[in-house]
Amino acid sequence: MTQGSTAERSTELEAQLKAIASQRRLLILEWLKDPEANFPSREHGDLEHGACNLFIVERLGVSQPAGSRHLRILTDAGLVIPTRRKGWVYYRRNEPGIAELIARIGEL
Repeated sequence: MTQGSTAERSTELEAQLKAIASQRRLLILEWLKDPEANFPSREHGDLEHGACNLFIVERLGVSQPAGSRHLRILTDAGLVIPTRRKGWVYYRRNEPGIAELIARIGEL
């Protein structure tokens, strides 16, 4: 689990809970479980880096700024990991971060 004061941990948990309180962000996390099945392939390395942000936004059916905001919230909460590759940003699930959140919820 994350080190830090009780207040810091509480603030972190609040950000994570807010991140998963959106149906769209939950969909992103679900799709990223298997990016090959849910998104078109890219020549820059989907398997290693996840799904391209453009494909995620397109699949969500929202504007680029709205999609970027959803991805930023998930990133800030530590639930996804962005990787820049040749001008594109790919996102993959942060499995340890998600497991930690599940464990913390179980402690409540």
